[in-house]
Amino acid sequence: MSSSVQRLERTGSALRDALAAQDWAAIGELDLQCRQAVDEAMVESVQDEDVLRARMQELLDLYRELVDVCQSEQRRLAGELMQLNQAQQGAKVYQLFG
Repeated sequence: MSSSVQRLERTGSALRDALAAQDWAAIGELDLQCRQAVDEAMVESVQDEDVLRARMQELLDLYRELVDVCQSEQRRLAGELMQLNQAQQGAKVYQLFG
């Protein structure tokens, strides 16, 4: 297996672990590493294209999962911010009449 395919495998695995832990800082760094690994793999001459194709598909599936998790987290945070905003508005009204 070529070094670029191995790097794809390592960074994809690390990204999956960071996603499971919801370690957003690590996800940001690993995203950059994955992009670099993909660029390297596309330039490097790979002996076994089937292995490269499989690794790329795994990475694509992982990114789909990552996008879904990020969208869910975004919705959750938006809901929390709306509740916080409503609570602040309620506190202001209470202070006006309190």
